[in-house]
Amino acid sequence: MKKLITVLLIVIMALSYVACAAKSAESAAQTAVSEQTNPEPEAKPAEEPAPASEPEANPVEEPVPEPEAQPADQSVPEEEKIASLVVDTKILKEADDSMKNTYAVLAVNDQAPFADADGNAVSDVAVNTAGADALYRWLNSQEALEAAAAYGVSEFGANLFYVLDGIKPFDGEIAPATDETKQIRLSTTTSVNDSGLLGTLLPMFENKYGYKVEIYSAGTGKAIANAKMGNADLILVHAKKQEDAFVEAGFARVVEGFEAERTPFLYNFFVLCGPSDDPAGVANAETVLDAFKAISDGKYLFISRGDGSGTHTKELALWPEELGITQEADSFKDYTDWYISANAGMGACLVMAEQQHAYILTDKATFLSFVANDGVIK
Repeated sequence: MKKLITVLLIVIMALSYVACAAKSAESAAQTAVSEQTNPEPEAKPAEEPAPASEPEANPVEEPVPEPEAQPADQSVPEEEKIASLVVDTKILKEADDSMKNTYAVLAVNDQAPFADADGNAVSDVAVNTAGADALYRWLNSQEALEAAAAYGVSEFGANLFYVLDGIKPFDGEIAPATDETKQIRLSTTTSVNDSGLLGTLLPMFENKYGYKVEIYSAGTGKAIANAKMGNADLILVHAKKQEDAFVEAGFARVVEGFEAERTPFLYNFFVLCGPSDDPAGVANAETVLDAFKAISDGKYLFISRGDGSGTHTKELALWPEELGITQEADSFKDYTDWYISANAGMGACLVMAEQQHAYILTDKATFLSFVANDGVIK
């Protein structure tokens, strides 16, 4: 019996020893796993400074630096840079004293002798004199003049329009619109419209005073003719001789606060443009008159507005006198192999000049807008 008890005790002790050993082994295994999944900081190689942070040790890992912005990108809009690769027509002659282009505003006289295109008297013409006075005054205000002078500078890096020296801004009262006066009819030249100037100025006026301006845009001759038929409340044009004739015929009136029927307030410059290879060599001509002579002598293609506009009127004054070119078709019938009378607006004529590799006279503002819009007028 004692032997049996002794044997049992030995067996129990042996089993206890085995169990303790197994538990110790399991604990050791768990510790090893824990060390593998959560190593001590000092043993973790990844904690050492990464080679990528040392450019000299691993230059390939460096982030590629962005190229520095080119100076042109800061001043020339992307659309204009792209357009410059597409539009071949270039400014070849500018800033000549004979190329100054002055804009004036005139209010229509409600008692004028209105007549239709056939010369028949037109009665019952309703001229919105109150609305015309408001727009006339605002166009000559400090707000409008500053906006006109600033127009295009940020986009093109140059002034498209300038305020005439000696202009005294209107600082009087401008009446807000009423139900009877809110609709204003403005007959104007294409240059202030196609260049985008009116698209900037008129919303300022409309939002501030509640008016709505309806624009009729054509060459100065057609814009004035439209007013003579009773279809405008005021005109904004750029051909002094035609404006003076408009006044003398009794179609304009003096707006209170101003001294005369015609108020010139802005100007810019005409520019002679043509193909980039300039076959006539006008860029090297001493004056713009010499440039026009070179075009006619060489019989190089020239696109004329041919519409009696201010631009057309200026162009006619620049040809050699012996050519005898006037608005009459018979005056240039012997030159039709190179002189193309388009009878069209500035935008359409610029497109023609580009397509036909021709020379053209235009105002600078419209030309720059044409280039910036990839050869179209929006």
